[in-house]
Amino acid sequence: MRKNNLYLLVFVFAFIFTGCEEESISDNAFGSLTGTVVSKGKNVPLSNAKISTTPVSTTVFTDADGNFIIEDIAVGKYSVQADVEDFQTSFEAATIIQAKTVNIVFELDSLDSQNLLPLAPKLLSPLDKAQEVPVKTEFVWSSSDTDDDVINYTLELRNGSTNEVVVYEALKDTTLAVENLSIGVNYFWQVSADDGINAPVKSALSGFATKGAINNRFFYVRSVESNNVIYSGSEPLGNGETNQNELQLTNANTNSYRPIKNNTVDKIAFLRTVGTSAHIFTMNPDGTSVKQVTSAVSVAGFRQEDLEFSWYDNGAKLYYPNFNKLYSINLDGSGNSLAYEVANGTFISEVAVNGTNNLVAIKTNSANGYNARIVVVDLSTGIEQNIVIEGQLGALGGLDFSVDGTKVLYTRDVSGVENTEYRQLDSRIFEYNLGNGTSVEINTNKTAGTNNSDPKYSPDEGSIIFANSSNDGISEKRIFRTKSSESNGRQVLFTNAYMPDWQ
Repeated sequence: MRKNNLYLLVFVFAFIFTGCEEESISDNAFGSLTGTVVSKGKNVPLSNAKISTTPVSTTVFTDADGNFIIEDIAVGKYSVQADVEDFQTSFEAATIIQAKTVNIVFELDSLDSQNLLPLAPKLLSPLDKAQEVPVKTEFVWSSSDTDDDVINYTLELRNGSTNEVVVYEALKDTTLAVENLSIGVNYFWQVSADDGINAPVKSALSGFATKGAINNRFFYVRSVESNNVIYSGSEPLGNGETNQNELQLTNANTNSYRPIKNNTVDKIAFLRTVGTSAHIFTMNPDGTSVKQVTSAVSVAGFRQEDLEFSWYDNGAKLYYPNFNKLYSINLDGSGNSLAYEVANGTFISEVAVNGTNNLVAIKTNSANGYNARIVVVDLSTGIEQNIVIEGQLGALGGLDFSVDGTKVLYTRDVSGVENTEYRQLDSRIFEYNLGNGTSVEINTNKTAGTNNSDPKYSPDEGSIIFANSSNDGISEKRIFRTKSSESNGRQVLFTNAYMPDWQ
């Protein structure tokens, strides 16, 4: 009995010893783990990717070809992790087998691939196929990005007539004000949204047509970027809104002013600064076909902005001043000739003609702008037919001749002040009657402390158009219309505007 128990005890110890020996062998079994890390889609090897495991083993990094190896890794099941900058962390399962090499491949998504695209911009204004869009208009669109990325917009604008494309880049807002669109042209526009991560997203293409100039009968000047710029406009709406159908006719990078239209030749003549001189140019009513008329003899005299020329001979020719001389020139720039001359030291500043006789109204002044007089001259004889005004202190100006040749409009600073700045304090509009030789003031309801300037008869001569501004010389100028037969009442037509013409 004791002997049997001894055998049993030996067997148990032998079993225990054998079991312990087998467990120890399993804990010390090893294999190898190799692998490659590449970018998803393009399969570009990713170097310096950190490779780690769970349970923890050796941490290694990929080489220049994206490869890695962990040698002598204990057998068992692992979760292997790959980390590299600008890419999403990825996990792969691996079962290590004794004395075997296990290979895995990581395909990592870039962080950008998980970024949401901006919404495609929706074009709101101008509407697709819109007509009569102002040449100064605001483009409006909408877009968003749910990742809160900063979005930059690019607006592409194509002129359908010239195919010229203007690109406005790095826009932060969903609005853009654009000036100087061409008149009566079809445009096409598109906006793209770029979050700096994904490829830009484009809107649908939209088109519109700008306003034409066919109904604009008013022409005037506005200061833009320190230059005079010529505009045209139309009648105010019934609700009293001003600046109707405004069209910019000249570019802000040139100094262009004093527009005067002739309906017979359908051209606008105007002055433009060339170097230090002023010359006469012409253009179509829509601002196209700009041509220089004068060249050898410029428009010159006291204060370029106060100089004025005149059409005559049904638009075939123009009169213009050059110091003490009055010149005539053909519309095409030929036939430049001296038409009239006054004494040296006296400047011809303004000229106006009418369509019924050969009489010309001329304003002259001294080199400082004063000692001014307005006369009506028959250029065929050189004889002064009428002396409209002379011998008065203060400034004169704003010359216009009625179509029937019986009346002359002008302005006079009734304060009589004369100063080196040529500042006027109380300039008013007067009308001279050639028949009886008298002048009467036109009541324009002028506010005290303001000046009226540049009066012109309306085409039917039932109204007068003029500019008015504070006598401080720096406040806004506005263009008004008044009835010459009424004792009160005036209507503002255009704001921040001066040098009016109405044809």
